[in-house]
Amino acid sequence: MNDNKMTSVELRATWGLGTVFSLRMLGMFMVLPVLTTYGMALQGASEALIGLAIGIYGLAQAVFQIPFGLLSDRIGRKPLIVGGLLLFVLGSIIAASTVSIWGVILGRALQGSGAIAAAVMALLSDLTREQNRTKAMAFIGISFGITFAIAMVLGPVITHYFGLHALFWMIAILASCGIVITLLLVPSAKHHVLNRESGMVKGSIRQVLMNQRLVKLNIGILCLHILLMSSFVALPGQFEQAGFPPSEHWKVYLVTMLVAFVMVIPFIIYAEVKRKMKRVFIGCVALLLVAEIILWGAGSHFWTLVTGVQLFFIGFNLMEAILPSLVSKESPAGYKGTAMGLYSTSQFIGVAIGGSLGGWVFGNFDAQTVFLVGTMIATAWLLVSITMHEPPYVSSLRIVLKDAVDFDRLEQRLKAQPGVSAVFIVAAEKSAYVKIDSKVTSRPELEALVASS
Repeated sequence: MNDNKMTSVELRATWGLGTVFSLRMLGMFMVLPVLTTYGMALQGASEALIGLAIGIYGLAQAVFQIPFGLLSDRIGRKPLIVGGLLLFVLGSIIAASTVSIWGVILGRALQGSGAIAAAVMALLSDLTREQNRTKAMAFIGISFGITFAIAMVLGPVITHYFGLHALFWMIAILASCGIVITLLLVPSAKHHVLNRESGMVKGSIRQVLMNQRLVKLNIGILCLHILLMSSFVALPGQFEQAGFPPSEHWKVYLVTMLVAFVMVIPFIIYAEVKRKMKRVFIGCVALLLVAEIILWGAGSHFWTLVTGVQLFFIGFNLMEAILPSLVSKESPAGYKGTAMGLYSTSQFIGVAIGGSLGGWVFGNFDAQTVFLVGTMIATAWLLVSITMHEPPYVSSLRIVLKDAVDFDRLEQRLKAQPGVSAVFIVAAEKSAYVKIDSKVTSRPELEALVASS
């Protein structure tokens, strides 16, 4: 039997939870390209309140992300996922039923409060074996990028033909499908796996926050989503001024996203295989800076706007691919789950700041000033990124230990193994967390060493 082949339970868990995660993320992104234009018809709407409606989703996510992840350890993964999706459905229904911008703001806040990402990852850890977990996590990551692209196209199309209220009803239906999939298709875990590689651990947050390399990466994802949200507060109106109606915006997003997906692949390979992460990272931030400068000076020139959007999507998609990899590389052994949790929280804080700041600047000044602020943020980010170090090119592993084992002796043997850079053994969890250079050693070699101890 091929021990690295996914079982039917693992496949169901991966596909089911990946689908649930994607359906929910559609609700975040489908609104992004349309709320600025179609939302202005809502009672009491203003640019600042539209920005708040976009950003408050991220604020709620940031507040509840970590607490809900820890709560799932107590009440169970599936109950929390279903409860979070029910909150999301309720928020979507409120936003779909209201004629006021404040109703949409309330609905978006409720949508964001159903923070299930940590519980989804924890359940995936419960249902997959160590040797297949990386593949399962990678599937979730890929689904995020695909979901973003689909949402940028679907949002304008649905809103044009059926209206903004129909878009929120559609989002509610998709989230309801997520509940059905969770209850009927996703397997139930017989026991919880305390895995520090995929879950937050109490008492470890301080150590991660004190890690300067991880802090710089958290600043990176924060800035990236500030730029995304603030730019899309201003962009739809700029395309309208350029004579391109909202019903046609999806065409620009479709083409630029497809081009971006194709173009980022060689850079990802270069960064990972050639081990040039820092160079690609700095170049990516510089590209986002150039994109913001182009959008700042574009005015109502259509093709200049398209050029800025194209460069932005290339930089955005590339950064979304390499930032999680950098967090994994830089996180200390046994702290990857906590590092990723704080990374996700930083991402949603960026969503909150970007939407609110972009709306306020747009309402009090104009679209050009929004892009000017984006240029300033990208410049500051570039200065921070230049101070980054080349990351260690290592992977994180968790190896399950036997009951009767000399932990001190095992730790010394693992540390002496070529390609092993760090070892952290938690005897109470019967787990060894190891950072390895996969070009030098591998999981089977280390598992064989552990088995012989």
